[in-house]
Amino acid sequence: MAWQGIVFDLNGVLLWDGALQEEAWARFSAAVRGRALSPEEMAVHVHGRNNRYTLEYLLSRPLSGDEIERLSEEKEEHYRRLCLAQGRAGFRLSPGAASLLDWLAAHGVPRAIATASGRVNVDFFREHLGLDRWFDQALVYDDGTLPGKPAPDLYLRAAGALGLAPAGCVVVEDSVSGLEAARAAGAGLVVALGPPGKHAALAALPGVSLVIESLADLPARELFAP
Repeated sequence: MAWQGIVFDLNGVLLWDGALQEEAWARFSAAVRGRALSPEEMAVHVHGRNNRYTLEYLLSRPLSGDEIERLSEEKEEHYRRLCLAQGRAGFRLSPGAASLLDWLAAHGVPRAIATASGRVNVDFFREHLGLDRWFDQALVYDDGTLPGKPAPDLYLRAAGALGLAPAGCVVVEDSVSGLEAARAAGAGLVVALGPPGKHAALAALPGVSLVIESLADLPARELFAP
């Protein structure tokens, strides 16, 4: 079957920044509750989640909009400094991403991003990673109006931005909550991305049809052949 479009998660898929995100959250967690997040907490309460969810988990209480904005920016300042400290050689798109995106653009395949990142970080990524080259409009992020993953809303909005039904879209995700969001949205093909050691666990998740190590492994010609 030839699919009509593709939606990418950003953090962990187009940008392999998991270690930087974990370091930023660990520092923030240590500051606000006196201890870093455990690996299990990172997997369940950080990766794929929006800031509201993680902040309320860390502080064990609901937060006001002003608190969310202030605390989110405090954490994201840590994260952005860590990104820039990698230099141009380290802070770049994931292996195979640019080549894949160029191929999709050349063949007219509609493409979008659905990310739990907020507007400030999205603008940061657009500036430093050149995302507008491939995603000039269809870039859906956490603007505070939608529930975060694993709710399907970000993926529903991304498919809508492409003018497509979710069932006609391929989704590429790396986190458990993101994969659940893609499945719940009714994505036609859910692709899980991760290191080889996680492939068996990823393949066993509900709705996952394909597991890849990097975007260089995505069989774009097969998926989007006319």
